[in-house]
Amino acid sequence: MKNITAEDTKNLFSQYVLPTYAPKLVFAKGEGAYLYDTTGKKYLDFAAGISVCNLGHCHPNVTKAICEQAATLVHVSNIYMNTVAPRLAEKLISFGFDGKVFFANSGAEANEGLIKLARKWGNATGRNEIIAMEDSFHGRTLATLAATGRSKYRKGFEPDVEGFKHVKFNDINALKAAITPNTCAVLMEPLQGEGGIIPGDKEYLKQVRELCNEKNLMLLFDEVQCGMGRMGTLFAHQSFGVVPDAFSMAKALGNGFPIGAFAVRTPFTDVLAPGTHASTFGGTALASAAALATLETIESEHVLDNVNKMSEFLFSELKRITKPYSFVKDVRGKGLMIGIVLDSSAAPLQELLFKYDLITLTAGETVLRLLPPLIITREQCQCALNAIEQALAEFAAQK
Repeated sequence: MKNITAEDTKNLFSQYVLPTYAPKLVFAKGEGAYLYDTTGKKYLDFAAGISVCNLGHCHPNVTKAICEQAATLVHVSNIYMNTVAPRLAEKLISFGFDGKVFFANSGAEANEGLIKLARKWGNATGRNEIIAMEDSFHGRTLATLAATGRSKYRKGFEPDVEGFKHVKFNDINALKAAITPNTCAVLMEPLQGEGGIIPGDKEYLKQVRELCNEKNLMLLFDEVQCGMGRMGTLFAHQSFGVVPDAFSMAKALGNGFPIGAFAVRTPFTDVLAPGTHASTFGGTALASAAALATLETIESEHVLDNVNKMSEFLFSELKRITKPYSFVKDVRGKGLMIGIVLDSSAAPLQELLFKYDLITLTAGETVLRLLPPLIITREQCQCALNAIEQALAEFAAQK
């Protein structure tokens, strides 16, 4: 087989792929916390595919499950059952949520499902408006774009889908003021990702839950990026002590294999009756096998314990190494979802870190976003910290 070079790949990309992304690096292999380019150069991955490969790249348990299932049964229509999806649903519910699960393919689809659930429920009493948060991100479909609280993503795709309004996150008075007789639900990320790694305040989230109970509103959590163990609990809401009426999952659910889902609390499990919602590829045997292996590995390898240990270490050290720099305004987040907040664009710092073979992300323009795999070791964390410390010094010299 011909050796495909980075130049070959870039040429093919330029010629045949719509330019909705502008990637610079070409990766050929992943293993654990590392990525390798086409020359074999190794990078420490503190992006994890944007919180997708939470068990690291090509975890052997997930790889084995995919290979075995692919040789047995890949897909049948949801007119029929396969033997894996119900087991996956049972496993998800066993982590402490009283309800049922719908399977889709992505986070945007899972959030579309939440929106449809809320409207179907609310329209029975003449209500269909959903309140979402400023600086939120819920997906790229037309409805999830309308729910997203960052106008730059909606630019050029007007008119917005009707039925959404946005209020300031972590401001209970703003939420109270926005509720009208037409409101049926509140939608939020318990920790905002794309908006800048902004955690919900625990007391605020509890107040939102109480307000939804008082006003008979459905509380919806988008856990696509912040869930699946990243907070140190399997579901993000468990870290805040607040139970939503429904919440979405995707990204890390299949550790890189495409699968999305939303879970619905028992009082609302009859809202979406047969024929009201569907997904051709939702809950295929293959996707379900990947997700089931992912969840079983999180349990058997005590991954959540590691998240809490490495989180404490990283936050402590990041606060120490950033303290000398006035351009660093904060280190915030929760679990292994960490943001270094700068007073200007974080993109130049991200670029500098490539030089030190560390893959990171940005969020909300001024935040360097760190999303290491949840199996990251202390030694690997220290390597990342060394790279960040060097890059900060270089960044300071350039300012």
